[in-house]
Amino acid sequence: MNNRLKVLRAERDWSQAELAIHLDVSRQAVNAIETGKHDPSLPLAFRIARLFDMPIEEIFHDEA
Repeated sequence: MNNRLKVLRAERDWSQAELAIHLDVSRQAVNAIETGKHDPSLPLAFRIARLFDMPIEEIFHDEA
C-alpha cells in the first residue's frame, strides 16, 4: 500500500519521532508505515486521518 504520510509529516515539519508521539506509536512504526514495510491497522489509519484532517483514501491508496 502506498501512502503520503512522509509528505504530510514533512509539510508540518515533524520528525518521525514527533509524529509517533502524536499517534501514540513508536518511531519505528512510523518508519515502517512510511516505507511501506507495514500497513497500519485500521484504528491507526483512522487516527492518522484525523490527525491530518483528511479522508483515509487521500493518505493511503492501493498499489494497483
